[in-house]
Amino acid sequence: MRFLGNVLATIVGIFIFCMIFFFGIIIIGAIAGSGEDTVTVKKNSVIELDLSKVSLDYAGKTNFKDFNYFEAHHDGVTDILNAIEAAKSDDKIKGISILNNESQLGLAQSKAVRDKLEDFKKSGKFVYAYANSYSQKEYYINSVADQVYLNPMGEVDLKGLSAEILYMKDLQEKTGVKMEVIRHGKYKSAVEPFLAQEMSPENREQMSVLLNSVWNTIVTDIAESRKLTVAQLNAIANSLGARTPELALANKLVDKIAYEDEYHDMIRAKLKLDKKEKYQIVSITDYAKKAASTVEDYSKKDIIAIIYAQGEIASGEGDVNVIGEGSIKRSLQDAREDKNVKAIVLRVNSPGGSALTSELIWREIEITKKTKPVVVSMGNYAASGGYYIAANADRIFAEPNTITGSIGVFGMLPNMSQLGKNIGINAEQVKTHENASGYSVFEPIDEKYKGFVLESIEKTYATFLKRVADGRKMTTQQVDEIAQGRVWTGIDAHKLGLVDEIGGLDAAIKYAAKLGKTTSYRTENFPEYEKSFEDLLANFTGMAMFKTKEQLLKEQLGEEGFQMLEQIKRVKSRKGIQAMMPYEIEIH
Repeated sequence: MRFLGNVLATIVGIFIFCMIFFFGIIIIGAIAGSGEDTVTVKKNSVIELDLSKVSLDYAGKTNFKDFNYFEAHHDGVTDILNAIEAAKSDDKIKGISILNNESQLGLAQSKAVRDKLEDFKKSGKFVYAYANSYSQKEYYINSVADQVYLNPMGEVDLKGLSAEILYMKDLQEKTGVKMEVIRHGKYKSAVEPFLAQEMSPENREQMSVLLNSVWNTIVTDIAESRKLTVAQLNAIANSLGARTPELALANKLVDKIAYEDEYHDMIRAKLKLDKKEKYQIVSITDYAKKAASTVEDYSKKDIIAIIYAQGEIASGEGDVNVIGEGSIKRSLQDAREDKNVKAIVLRVNSPGGSALTSELIWREIEITKKTKPVVVSMGNYAASGGYYIAANADRIFAEPNTITGSIGVFGMLPNMSQLGKNIGINAEQVKTHENASGYSVFEPIDEKYKGFVLESIEKTYATFLKRVADGRKMTTQQVDEIAQGRVWTGIDAHKLGLVDEIGGLDAAIKYAAKLGKTTSYRTENFPEYEKSFEDLLANFTGMAMFKTKEQLLKEQLGEEGFQMLEQIKRVKSRKGIQAMMPYEIEIH
């Protein structure tokens, strides 16, 4: 038996070694082969603007410590904006084609790209757009084009904005799994779906104000580009007056009904090419790689450091999708200790998260301000914890449709006592002191313990108010009146004094340079994330040859079921008191 055990152990050992060796070789090969090829742009080229795989402001820089290897990506929104800017003065680029564009961008990002395309047109170069069908979000970007083409079988889905929130109170009662919610703020609707089965008047009020404010920005921009009035566009949205190509053309939302080949013929004619000649196309992501290596003038010694804080706020190192105190604090420390860095821009794109981590980042910003000016640029979201880390900046910029505010905190404790009772589980406790057991998921929540948690939440909320009040030069009472967890657009937040100026990242950088007393400078992006071999292995199942767990779950549950599961998972994963944005808002 011992011999057999030894043989089996040897076989298992060899198998594990081979698997590690196999994956190690592939990973090393992937890293070695990930060096960016030189992008060649030929004369008479047209940039094809495909934003389907672009979602993050900052694509990230990663230091793989175990391999002594550094990798930078250039497919973030910032890279796209820089590429469009570079194309203005590139003689080889004749224009931009937006072709069947499907965008994952948020509201503020969409506006930033749109504004940059509008600026690009001032160079005299063309911007054309074609799609088989335009969703509302895509049309917002595409409407900036000199000419908008639509397939004869397509539509423009201009209908106004809506938001859908899933309520799960009845689900909890039916399953016996309940979320114990402790909160401050009557508008703190982040937890409302677990407390009620329908929307509260307060939440409906803020949602209505929010959606109308966002819509006004969208329709104002479209009206200007299409030479229509806001009233005309609202009438079109109400009547679905672009649901057919003919209606879209009659209502001046598109310029031509045509097939894609006819669209390309038009571009060839613009370039003075023969119909049979192919024109040179360069993808926006490829051009962004080229721009990244040529745009910055490294002879300029002064630096404006741009630190990207994007994603939910959580503990740990963080990455391009999660704001961790590790990478953000290290970036702030490096920036303030670098004598060439004259000012810092913190680009915040976050719905919030851990209140503790928000406080740690706030403290690091407070220390940094004593040495270097700190300016905040808000992206799609800078809400709750996202606003917490922004509040003490020397200047705050927001886009018109940035979602911000949500100054409030909450705690959530999953409770399975009813489920345990239903299926025959009884939890018994033995303890030395009255409060030794703390909280058990299998016992109804103790009111005394609930009081302790509420005490902590009230303390966190009071601290949050003070941070905002000190940063915005307001009283805590003034902040409390506009807080209570309510969310605002950038425009409304500006009126309330929560932000200083309406403007994008470029405006924030220029202001930071002014505070840093420099007129000749370059920018440098942070953070640089630190990853290990274990991190690579953990994420390696995302290779194309394998299906990710997300893909498998979507196949089994459908998109809506998957989203509900993800929402529950996010709630369960949040540790400690949360300063969190109520919900995600998408344009439908």
